Amino acid sequence: MRLHLLVSALLCAAGFAIAQSPSDDLLQGAQRKAGAAFSELQKTEFEMKRAEQEYREADASHKAAQKRADELKAQSDAAQKKLESVKAREAVARRIYDAAVEAVDKIPGPAPRK
Repeated sequence: MRLHLLVSALLCAAGFAIAQSPSDDLLQGAQRKAGAAFSELQKTEFEMKRAEQEYREADASHKAAQKRADELKAQSDAAQKKLESVKAREAVARRIYDAAVEAVDKIPGPAPRK
């Protein structure tokens, strides 16, 4: 009887061991998947940090370029106003010169010497 109980106990223990084996496989498979997912998460977090840094640098460069462009636009506008002012003064000076030349042309020349 004792032997019968011992064999029954061993058979039950073996059954539990066999029954636990598939759940162990499932656990290990799930752990591998979790490990792979964690690795992928770390890679994407690293990529995200790099992308954020790249964006910050590009945005800072863009803002600096925009500021420089605004400064150059102001210089260009000032130079254009100066050019227009000088053109207007040149037109006045040309009219005065043309009038002076015309006045000289209207004055009779000296009489020829004999």
